[in-house]
Amino acid sequence: MADDTSIFIGASRKPDDSYQRAEELLLRYGNRHGLITGATGTGKTVSLQVLAEGFSNAGVPVFCADIKGDLSGIALMGEAKDFLVKRAEQVKLDPYQFQEFPVIFWDLFGEQGHPIRATISEMGPLLMSRLMNLSEAQEGVMNIAFRIADEEGLLLLDLKDLQALLANIADRADQLSARYGNVTKPSVGAIQRTLLVLEQQGAANFFGEPALRIADLIRTTRDGRGAVSVLAADKLMMNPRLYATFLLWLMSELFEELPEVGDLDQPKLVFFFDEAHLLFEDAPKVLVDRVEQVVRLIRSKGVGVYFVTQNPLDIPEKVLAQLGNRVQHALRAYTPREQQAVRTAAETFRPNPDFDCATAITQLATGEALVSMLEDKGVPAMVQRTLIRPPSSRLGPITPDERRKIISESPVAGQYDQAVDRESAFEILQKKTKEAQDAEAQAQQAGSGGSRWTIPGFDDVLGTSGRRSSNRQTVAEAAIKSVVRSVGSSVGRAIVRGILGSLARGR
Repeated sequence: MADDTSIFIGASRKPDDSYQRAEELLLRYGNRHGLITGATGTGKTVSLQVLAEGFSNAGVPVFCADIKGDLSGIALMGEAKDFLVKRAEQVKLDPYQFQEFPVIFWDLFGEQGHPIRATISEMGPLLMSRLMNLSEAQEGVMNIAFRIADEEGLLLLDLKDLQALLANIADRADQLSARYGNVTKPSVGAIQRTLLVLEQQGAANFFGEPALRIADLIRTTRDGRGAVSVLAADKLMMNPRLYATFLLWLMSELFEELPEVGDLDQPKLVFFFDEAHLLFEDAPKVLVDRVEQVVRLIRSKGVGVYFVTQNPLDIPEKVLAQLGNRVQHALRAYTPREQQAVRTAAETFRPNPDFDCATAITQLATGEALVSMLEDKGVPAMVQRTLIRPPSSRLGPITPDERRKIISESPVAGQYDQAVDRESAFEILQKKTKEAQDAEAQAQQAGSGGSRWTIPGFDDVLGTSGRRSSNRQTVAEAAIKSVVRSVGSSVGRAIVRGILGSLARGR
């Protein structure tokens, strides 16, 4: 049975279906990542719930997405039901104790949990381009936009900030093209239209302040248990690209903010990425390569990443190779692709001479899985046909009233509820536009009055007619550029971005 160095997952079976041994995940290898796969209805969510409970009891904070609402039951104590008690007897879970877990509910839309926000500046050009599905030319313009914002000290906090910056770039397209390369108004316009679609899909709720503090995901309770952060994702899944980009941003933030800690006795945080195929679906190669790099390196920050998906073929081979702890539920094998998925899943396990892995995958019952965890020295254990233990918390969703009560008693209650709209790119550019218009009006008024003022060495700025010379800038343009240079020189140099383009903050 599991102790304080491991998590009890279930019990493996002998060929005659009798009890063989307890199957455990060793906590010291919890940051070696993992994979939970299987067809719909085979028990993936319960396996996730069991692992989340085990990590929480060991003092490891957990972040996971709740796609269907079923995972919310982890917040309340389970109930003795016949099929649960029977399973506990089968896996020799004695005593089978029920408990509730310290849960913090989150929701990008702020409806079923505390609002989660990030600023556009934090998101970075690569992830924004991925979110908006931009073409290569449009992604180039997006990179230029972030470069200009960084250099000119323009904070991009929400969608209106990015819209204002893009409008400013369109007005300065000729000037910027000479410095950064081709910046076309049609490309800018296409990005602006995509931003409008994002806003209509509810993405405006996500971008802004106060931004999520990573420290609020790495909480432990007074009794030493790890907090379980549950993201309500049923509505979010209506925009799967936003869901995938958000989780990728969160993983990037963890990577950038957490210090190197090497191998620990247990992880500092475990991150479950449900519907993981959305992360890699139609993703450009550069993004997949960087995700692989983050997955490979983030374990040294004490973070374990567990991908949950239906098909192991959903995960790129280089990422799949990094996932040491595996739970494989049943797969169907009707189509050629499904048959290939079964073969791929079987080939990734260390073979067991007692059964054929590929055949077993298609015959597993609900709540049964092929399990292979890392043993001593990080070597994968021989795959075992395993009955997954029943969870200690409630199996199934909680009611809206129960959710509201938990949210009201949360340790972060009131910290993220109200959005803050401080001065940022939108307000700064509005102010600059007004100053430019006022300066232009004053210049025109001076010119129309027939008077002419001069500054030594600048007599050729205005001709005798009071009109602007074709190769000189107006007073308004000079004022704008002066402000830009003064802001950019003090702020732009401090901007540093990480692997996935998000802001690399100071430790």
